[in-house]
Amino acid sequence: MRELLIKNRSIRRFKQSQRIPRIFLQELIENTRYCASAGNLQPLRYLALSDEISCEKAFSCLSWAGYLTDWPGPDAGERPSGYIILTAQDDAGTAVHWDAGIAAQTILLSAAEHGYGGCIFASIRREQLAQYFPALKPYKIILAIALGVPGETVVVDDIKDDDVHYWRDERHVHHVPKRTLKELLL
Repeated sequence: MRELLIKNRSIRRFKQSQRIPRIFLQELIENTRYCASAGNLQPLRYLALSDEISCEKAFSCLSWAGYLTDWPGPDAGERPSGYIILTAQDDAGTAVHWDAGIAAQTILLSAAEHGYGGCIFASIRREQLAQYFPALKPYKIILAIALGVPGETVVVDDIKDDDVHYWRDERHVHHVPKRTLKELLL
């Protein structure tokens, strides 16, 4: 499990030409059926996108890598080849966000197990996304997950000087600082 968790990094550059089959996105969503759900309400609904036109529309609605202020997101050829949009009805309650977190992590771990990578987005232009995909209109858009074959290397570093900002080195390796076990334990 630890190896899978380490392999499951937020990927922001992909091998766009290597498409994700829609059936695989559906398998990822199928795995969420077995997740815990607050009150067992199971309020989440999903939209799977895998064709190039839909992926370009979804891409245009997301804000990429807030700490990399000089990087607007992946260039053409480095973009995701699939997306899963997590939604719920407006009256789903506040616990829906816990369900969404559990489901998103399940999707990413399942994808990583098969050699894919992804990134969770909460910074979404929701109205624009709903205009592109009318099936979303009756639902509250909670998260988007971009998916594809990883096109970058991401490594975990121990935090230094309490700095949580991720960064890229001169070889474009993406570094993600994480707290040590000693820092986590009370």
